[in-house]
Amino acid sequence: MQRSYRLALILSLFTAATHAEEVPDDWAFAPVRRPNVPGSSDSRSPVDAFISFRLRAAGLSLSPSADRTTWLRRVTIDLTGLPPTPEDSAAFLIDDSAHAYENVVNRLLGSPAYGERQALPWLDLARFAESDGFKADDRRPNAWRYRDYVIQSFNADKPFDRFIREQLAGDELAPNDPASLIATGFLRHYPDEYNAVNLEQRRQEILNDITDTTSQAFLGLTVGCAKCHDHKFDPISQRDYYQLQAAFAGWKEADFPILPIGNRPAYEQKLHAWEDATASIRSQIVEIERPYQTKFTAKRRGRFPDEYARLLDIPPEKRTPLEGQIAFMVAKQVYAEEPGTFASMPPADKARRDALKKQFNDAGPRPEPPAVATGFTDVGRDVPPTHVLKRGSWSKKGEEVRPGFITVIDDRPANPTAVATTTGRRTALAHWIADAKNPLTARVLVNRVWQQHFGRGIVASSGDFGAQGDRPTHPELLDWLADEFVQGGWSVKYLHRLIVLSDVYRQSSTFNADAARIDPENKLLWRMNRRRLDGEALRDSILALAGVLNPKAGGPSVFPELPSEIKPPAGWPVSADAAERNRRSVYVFVKRNLRYPLFAAFDAADRNEACSRRFVTTTAPQALMLLNEKLIAEKARLFAERVRTAVGDRPDAVVERAFRIALGRGPTSEEQAAGSSFLSAQADKAGGPAAAAADFCHALLNLNEFVYVD
Repeated sequence: MQRSYRLALILSLFTAATHAEEVPDDWAFAPVRRPNVPGSSDSRSPVDAFISFRLRAAGLSLSPSADRTTWLRRVTIDLTGLPPTPEDSAAFLIDDSAHAYENVVNRLLGSPAYGERQALPWLDLARFAESDGFKADDRRPNAWRYRDYVIQSFNADKPFDRFIREQLAGDELAPNDPASLIATGFLRHYPDEYNAVNLEQRRQEILNDITDTTSQAFLGLTVGCAKCHDHKFDPISQRDYYQLQAAFAGWKEADFPILPIGNRPAYEQKLHAWEDATASIRSQIVEIERPYQTKFTAKRRGRFPDEYARLLDIPPEKRTPLEGQIAFMVAKQVYAEEPGTFASMPPADKARRDALKKQFNDAGPRPEPPAVATGFTDVGRDVPPTHVLKRGSWSKKGEEVRPGFITVIDDRPANPTAVATTTGRRTALAHWIADAKNPLTARVLVNRVWQQHFGRGIVASSGDFGAQGDRPTHPELLDWLADEFVQGGWSVKYLHRLIVLSDVYRQSSTFNADAARIDPENKLLWRMNRRRLDGEALRDSILALAGVLNPKAGGPSVFPELPSEIKPPAGWPVSADAAERNRRSVYVFVKRNLRYPLFAAFDAADRNEACSRRFVTTTAPQALMLLNEKLIAEKARLFAERVRTAVGDRPDAVVERAFRIALGRGPTSEEQAAGSSFLSAQADKAGGPAAAAADFCHALLNLNEFVYVD
């Protein structure tokens, strides 16, 4: 786009009206300008002032505050994904200090459970998974380190601009920092049909995926619409698309050794010494094995056209950057290990090979790093050129483009500075995205946090800030929050605190027919929105009630048992230790071709592409799973055991305690009478107090009050 267009766009936005229906299509590309807070002496915070200003203009007002029990459950689940304990509730209800609400929020933000909860929406955006997808769906054994990096980043309140830079260019910015290397796993989570034959097409599909995910995750834009032609609705040209993609043209999968900072030189010295000591032996073994390896792999090589297969015969240092990338993809298939490769080896060759292997073993094992991270880097300082592709076809190359940005925002060239082994292009892109002057980045993040707390963002289409997306309902509030977020050091915890301590967050969800006639979709937030738990929070809450939730943090993912009607596939080895199976849902293995059934039933993302907002459905299988699934019934039985251990079998005590644990409140007199009557009658029908209590606790798990956050 030309500078004149950009200037005209920005000037037009300065005179735009503030109502959502009057916000222009290109509003998101204008700079963030901190607006004045509307004057209001009765507003607890600027957030309330902006919301109340719009409500008053519509003849509305905030609803009364929710009771303490409701607010505590709401904020605890929002920030940690877990229900409050009876002890948490009791402590809050007797705290009559001026800082009672603030103390709760600070405690929750300091909990390890906070990062485990906040990681989930980001993992949806990053399309994090631990298998390749497609037909083979092979396992990615080290992908879980990225999940732990995200959790640790949120718990440490890592500045979000740094969080961006590490994920896009951690290997360039801090090559000796383990966390930065792990962070580049963001660029590795694309689905991978590694056994494809048309490898140039597959390479292009991977680059498209990375480009599309980066733009949606950080910028809230659907730039993928511009891969074939200029965007039909947004000021994003096809050239813009490939300028962004040029940052990733050096695509190279990397398995980084993870070493404590400062230990790399010692490790590399040991590795080089071992390589020197074993070089001759390894060379002789390769020479013996080559004819058998060649024979065994000839069929695999034959799958590829000659221009691909011959790349394996070219020394790596003599390949062009593109040849290096394609050769890597060919080798991944041709040299895959299989039994029987050397079965036809004659005894003499086998004896010689065995003798050499003994010498090799006597030299000691190859020095290995303590851990390996799945990451991303460049094939070298020189990378394949990037072209505008006609109609998006990898085989129809148009003009060559250099790295750049979305020109309606910034039409300068990227001007990256190459470093030791990479181009520096991703660093240039990361700095541009994480720049406080970028009009999209902060807006997009604060909108997603708002969406998390209210069920709907200030911009409802949180993954599309373009012309086809929704207009912001409160554009001034969005810009004020974006500026406040940046001025606050890009602190996500500060942003959460700002929102959940506001009156608009504290209000009740009580329906008001008069207000609904004026604002039927509650866009102006005259009441709190009731929201259903997602599958992960639902499972974690059930485990917590049952008293078996394992708080262990980090490490390889776990494999909970599957419903009895699903036979565990080869890629789902159920964890032998029950305690491991009962860890938090964020640690459940993410297999693209088999989403954990409870998560799938409750609308979890499939992780094949970036997901900015989960859709919420209401279906019969959800209710049937909670009512009939044996795994849920077993957790209800454990929940009942926990209750009976605390209070015995007296029906009124069981009802009281079960309500306190499940819902954070005591039962009403009507609920107490109905529950006690049920327990007494059910004990005779079901075979005693234990079975009756299990049925009663199972019923509580099916209440809307448990499945929804009020």
